[in-house]
This record gives sequence, structure tokens and C-alpha cells, in this order.
Amino acid sequence: MNTTPVRLLLVDDEERFVTTLARLLGLRGMAVTSALSAEQALAAFAPGAFDVALLDVKMPGVSGVDLLVELRKRDPDIEVIMLTGHASVDVAAEIMSRGGSDYLLKPCPTDDIAAKILSAYERRCAKKG
Repeated sequence: MNTTPVRLLLVDDEERFVTTLARLLGLRGMAVTSALSAEQALAAFAPGAFDVALLDVKMPGVSGVDLLVELRKRDPDIEVIMLTGHASVDVAAEIMSRGGSDYLLKPCPTDDIAAKILSAYERRCAKKG
């Protein structure tokens, strides 16, 4: 088993949510970098710097789906999980067609979020060989 912590990019415009989730995931041994907007996320992003990105779908300015496309362009191997408060078949289909790995409906228990992140991390590691 890999002992390197999962390097997670967490992006959501709800500051309290980001702060709380980053702390809880950090307690589970994840190295979390958080951003409150797509612009902040892109400023912190470098190819290979993150294993998994957890993005809110609806954010002011650049949406999570547009950010997903840009992150995958810059790092095709990154696993991206989308968070949405408005699940629909259309949203899910768009996320998957744009390269998203998975999506979660907010609010979501931290255990479920952590499990999805670990699953995405394992997929990334398997891709890298």
C-alpha cells in the first residue's frame, strides 16, 4: 500500500464547507489544497501536483465543469470528482462526458467523500503503473 498521502485539490465557493472538509480530510491523512474559486484553483495548479480534484459544479464566474475541462487539459491523468447540490441525469452525463471520474450529491457524509477520493486515487495510481 502506498504511504504517500493523497494530494487533493478542493474547490468550492462556500468557505465554511471548504475549511471544514479540508480539516476532516486532513485528519484522514490527505494533503489538501483548497481554493474558493476556479481562478484560485488554476493559480495553485500544476500538472502532476495533485492526484484528485474535488470540484463544486456551481460557482460564480468559471463553473466547476469548465474548471474540470481545464484541469484535464493541463493534466490528463488527474481524477476529478464533482460535487453538486442539483443532481440530474443531464448534469451527470455532462460531467462524465467532460472527463469527470465521479460525482457526489451535496450534502454528503465525509466518509462517502473520502471513499470516493480514495477510489479515484487508486484509479490514478493504476493508470500510472
